[in-house]
Amino acid sequence: MFSKSFMDELLKPQQLYSHRTMKTVLTRLAHSSIMRLNPASMDRLYELMIMAFKYQVLLSPRPRDLLLISYNHLDAARAFVRDTPAVLNQVDETHRKIIEVYSRLSDGEFQLLRQTLLTFLQDVHTRVSVFLKNQIQNPSGRFVLMMSGPVPAGVDVPGLIRTFDPRGREVGRSEFPPGGTYSGSVGEGSFELSGDRVLRLGQNLWFWFCLVLVEPCGPFSVLQLDRTNPLAKEELNLLARLMGCMKAGSVPAAAPRFRISLFPSDPEEEEEGGAPAEQAAIFQVINIQAVQDEEAASALARIAGQFTDEEAELENPSGSKGDDLLAMMDDL
Repeated sequence: MFSKSFMDELLKPQQLYSHRTMKTVLTRLAHSSIMRLNPASMDRLYELMIMAFKYQVLLSPRPRDLLLISYNHLDAARAFVRDTPAVLNQVDETHRKIIEVYSRLSDGEFQLLRQTLLTFLQDVHTRVSVFLKNQIQNPSGRFVLMMSGPVPAGVDVPGLIRTFDPRGREVGRSEFPPGGTYSGSVGEGSFELSGDRVLRLGQNLWFWFCLVLVEPCGPFSVLQLDRTNPLAKEELNLLARLMGCMKAGSVPAAAPRFRISLFPSDPEEEEEGGAPAEQAAIFQVINIQAVQDEEAASALARIAGQFTDEEAELENPSGSKGDDLLAMMDDL
C-alpha cells in the first residue's frame, strides 16, 4: 500500500474515482493480506469505511484540518509497523510526499477539496451502530453536527460584534446569542512528520466512543457495565474472553448458555457435535432460517444483470478512471 510506485500514482492530479472503482481498490488492498471476505461482507466493510470517513470530513473544523485527519491515519499506520524498519521507512516517505504536495495549498484550495469530498459522500447514508448508540447519527443515516465545543485555531469565539470607524478604531461592541456553547481554541495541531495533532478526528473511533467504559487490560480492554442489562454484560464478557482479556475460568458454572443455528445441520455435523437431545440438554438452541430462496435469488440476479451493462456504459463510456491504478495494483 505504501510502495513508491503506488503512492506516486495516487498523488497525481486526477479526477475523483467512482464508488465502484474505490470499492475495487479497497477489495484488492484487503485481499492482499490473509483476510478474505465474501462480496456481501466486503460491501459492508466499504460502507463502514465510507461512513467513518464522511464523519471525519463533516466534522473537520477547518478545511486545512483534512491534513491533520490524514496525519492521524498515518500515525496509526506507523504505530502498527514500528517494529518493521523497511515498512516504517515507506510510511515516513509517504508522509513526506503528502506534506510536499498539500502543504503549499491555499485555504481556498482546501475548501474546494473538502467540498469535492462531501459531494462524493453526500448520497451515502448507511447507519452504523456505534454512531447511532452515541447519538451522533440519526436513524435516517445523517450525522448530527455539534453546536458546542472549542473553536478552530485562529478563530474567535462567536457571540461578539465589534464596530469600527473609517480609521480602524473600535467604537462599539454588542453581543448576540451564538446558538451554542463555544470555548476558545485548544491550540494548533502539528503539521510536521511527528507531533501532537490536537485534532482527534482520524484516530480510533471505537476508543474515543467507549473511553468512559474501558479499563486497561494488557493489549485489549474489558468493558465494565455496572448498571446495565445483565445479558449485555455477559455478551461483552464473552467478547473479552474471545479477545484474550478474560480467563474462561472466571465464568460461573451456572451461567446460561445458548447456541444459534443459522443453517440446517448436515448429518456429518450432527454426528460430530452429538445428538440433538444431548445438545438440547446443554444449550438453548435458537433456529433462524437464513437460507435464501433460490428461485427469488435467481430472479433478482437476472433483473440486476439487465442493468449492469447499461450502468457501465453510462458511468464510464471511455474506460474507468481507475484502470491504471488497478492495473498497477495487479503488478504489485
